[in-house]
Amino acid sequence: MRQITIQISSATAQNLEELAARCTVAHKHRDGFNSHGPLTVASLISMLAEDAAMVITRPGSWEGSNMAQVLSSHGYDV
Repeated sequence: MRQITIQISSATAQNLEELAARCTVAHKHRDGFNSHGPLTVASLISMLAEDAAMVITRPGSWEGSNMAQVLSSHGYDV
């Protein structure tokens, strides 16, 4: 397992905390039926990194193809 450290703005960190909290509430309302369980900021970012890696490992999957679309929207054609 590798550890990667990033720097983000305080506003981005606060928004990620809110997003993780909202996803966790949704997790509880769905009786726990989702892919990664209750989310923290760290587990949210880890999940997104896994999906981004699927652009390479599983490009035809919904995760890989949707992340490729996000990257393309940012001007990165992969």
